[in-house]
Amino acid sequence: MGHKIFLSHNYNDKPIVEPVAIILASIFGADAVFYDSWSIQPGDGIIDKMNSGLSAPEFVFFFVSKNSLDSGMVKLEWQNALYAASKGKTKIIPIKVDDAAMPPILMQTLYIDLFSIGIEAAIAQIVGVIQGNASFTPQHMGFSNLTYDFLKNADGNLDISVFASHLLETNPSFLILTENKKDEFNANSPNWPMSTGIFQESINVPGGLIFNGLFFRPVGATITPNIPLRIRLTPKEGIPIDFRGIWHQKAEDAFVEIPRKLLK
Repeated sequence: MGHKIFLSHNYNDKPIVEPVAIILASIFGADAVFYDSWSIQPGDGIIDKMNSGLSAPEFVFFFVSKNSLDSGMVKLEWQNALYAASKGKTKIIPIKVDDAAMPPILMQTLYIDLFSIGIEAAIAQIVGVIQGNASFTPQHMGFSNLTYDFLKNADGNLDISVFASHLLETNPSFLILTENKKDEFNANSPNWPMSTGIFQESINVPGGLIFNGLFFRPVGATITPNIPLRIRLTPKEGIPIDFRGIWHQKAEDAFVEIPRKLLK
């Protein structure tokens, strides 16, 4: 008999939940995973489908966030799951998505702290729970917790803001790509005064492009959904700054491009 997996979440958290759902469906089959985006089709009775999905699932993963804790429907889902768990029919596993306080009744069980460990590590833990801690190699899901935007000021400075949408980012090491040469600008972080920077010429990036780059790390910085990282590039001798993007360091020799988020 296959697994029955229910993903209890609020609609606003789908950027986090959907990559999890896709991975679980690829491993266990879409029929084993109740995820409303594919489990409820047009014309279906929503309440009937939800009741069907909650009929003694083996696992209920409750994505705990400010959004889900404010949702009456989600509250009903995880409270029903707690009742089923008390009868020994269901395992409920909370997944902490943001900095919302965990409901006291859920503190009695272990939870997965996606907010702190990141989505790939959390997916590995989720699959491990379902498989009885079987090994699992996370795959790239196309989700970016980090986005950025920049503004060119009248004085020639260029201000870059790096935002975290859902999770803590405790590894704030970046590669700032530019057409400028070494010593044509300074870089600092207005909200994290201590930083290190190493300039390197002729960096190959995907697409066959070659740029110069500054490896930039603010010392001790942690990016959260409420605290972005600010980086200011200041030109020297009136030479304009030719900024070409920013990449995030994911491993010792691995950088990924951060998508731009236009400021409103």
